[in-house]
Amino acid sequence: MKKVEIYSTPTCHYCHMAKDFFKENNIPYTEYDVASDLAKRKEMVEKTSQMGVPVIVIDGAWAVGFNKTTVAKELGLI
Repeated sequence: MKKVEIYSTPTCHYCHMAKDFFKENNIPYTEYDVASDLAKRKEMVEKTSQMGVPVIVIDGAWAVGFNKTTVAKELGLI
């Protein structure tokens, strides 16, 4: 099983879509709320050079945004 992390905010529609996708596919993930976790927000900005969410990390590969097909391929679902 691949390690999945998501940097998100409570009001981000695409963040909710990504988390729903993980739940529907029984993909465990770790969530970081960058609206309240300043250390994780700083880490996200340092790694991506931007504030956009969601940021999804799959086995150490960082991606900004949620593209269902790309994420599914990365997770080996398709």
